[in-house]
Amino acid sequence: MRPDAEMLLKLNNLEVSYGGIRAVKGIGLHVGRGELVSLIGANGAGKSTTLRAICGLVPVAGGAIHYDGQSIAGLPSHTLVRRGLVMVPEGRGIFGKLTIEENLQMGAYSRDDHAEVERDKDHVFELFPRLAERRNQSAGTLSGGEQQMLAMGRAMLSRPRLLLLDEPSMGLAPLMVERIFEVIRTIASEGVTILLIEQNARLALEASNRGYVMESGRITLEGAGTQLLDDPKVRAAYLGEE
Repeated sequence: MRPDAEMLLKLNNLEVSYGGIRAVKGIGLHVGRGELVSLIGANGAGKSTTLRAICGLVPVAGGAIHYDGQSIAGLPSHTLVRRGLVMVPEGRGIFGKLTIEENLQMGAYSRDDHAEVERDKDHVFELFPRLAERRNQSAGTLSGGEQQMLAMGRAMLSRPRLLLLDEPSMGLAPLMVERIFEVIRTIASEGVTILLIEQNARLALEASNRGYVMESGRITLEGAGTQLLDDPKVRAAYLGEE
């Protein structure tokens, strides 16, 4: 077995630039199979840019991205989705004029195993009963929390092996945030590998096996989720504690 066999995702010296500005400055991180790993940091640190580079939505200026042992830098997003690398973007990106059911079906656009698709859809409705109650309702009429549920459910219809979540709790009420994190834990327990970007550092690190802290385009800290929760720098900068 090769040394990296248990790594589903590995970034090595990754660099991403926007208009001559280096947004990501040579970072390295890895996500093992079955792990839930969080990437925390202030706005503008380069977290979302990192996810977008992994998904092929922005070009890589340098370094390497390996997924399942193969280089994927420069591959189009639709190819990566077919390989099981799926992102729920910040802002959710749902199709507002389509129904909940139709949005979920869009997540399975690359699949032809119709019976399994229906089973996966039923599982999403078990995770999010509120969506089941509104399955024929236009997605654009849903609350922000319901739209986040739908975006996550649509991603699950793609049968992800690696699920990238970009700020899933942003703008949601506290009770909805708790529900979203319950589902994230459930999805992880079912064997889906997750890389999570989240402003709520406490919830993210409590849920995660490991975490990374990103500042100004660089990784400045890494460790077990519990270890980072106890780190004085993390507590002062991200948990509001002295």
